[in-house]
Amino acid sequence: MRRSSTKKAGQAASAARANPSAADLLRTASSKATSKELERIDSLFSAYANGTSGLVDPEGIESLCADLEVDHTDVRILMLAWKMKAERQGYFTLDEWRRGLKSLKADTISKLKKALPQLEKEVKRQSNFADFYAYAFCYCLTEEKQKNIDIENICELLDLVLGNQFRAQVDYFVEYLKAQNDYKVINMDQWTGFLRFCNEISFPDFSNYDPELAWPLVLDNFVDWMQAKQG
Repeated sequence: MRRSSTKKAGQAASAARANPSAADLLRTASSKATSKELERIDSLFSAYANGTSGLVDPEGIESLCADLEVDHTDVRILMLAWKMKAERQGYFTLDEWRRGLKSLKADTISKLKKALPQLEKEVKRQSNFADFYAYAFCYCLTEEKQKNIDIENICELLDLVLGNQFRAQVDYFVEYLKAQNDYKVINMDQWTGFLRFCNEISFPDFSNYDPELAWPLVLDNFVDWMQAKQG
């Protein structure tokens, strides 16, 4: 009886292998499709990567921008870097490239180009924007152990990242930063504080601004400067 039972079980297993279920077929097809997608993503990476370093470098990014028909200073390129979780400004590794393009379901330039508007909407969602904003600061820390960004570059970054949402606040804050002499650099706390300031403070009357709260000193000074301008 035992031999007969074992034999039947073996026959059943053989039959299952010979006649895979619909679920098995779907899994196989999905695996093959994923593999093909990854091959195309890798092939696209190779088209822009430096053959020596194995990275998409600044020259490769410029070529990518030309094919996407966007300027290399376009905020959407920074958004793409955020999506890839790129660690080094001006460079994409293969793993970062795969992460970003798989998430965007883009294995061709045409698909990547079409994905950019959706990526922009994703970044601008409240749940994502604070993370993107903080990432933008970190992405610009190009030197080892660097923790601050100089005023000239921070002004450009503010315009790029926040200019469309808070035009007046950015313009006045940039004007203040360029006019003052107390700060040569901006740190992460000051950077994130300005986003909170834009989201929470009535502008330009500052009616709900309380300097006794934990605002970075640079923002206290900015408010004083603005109120002096307003007379």
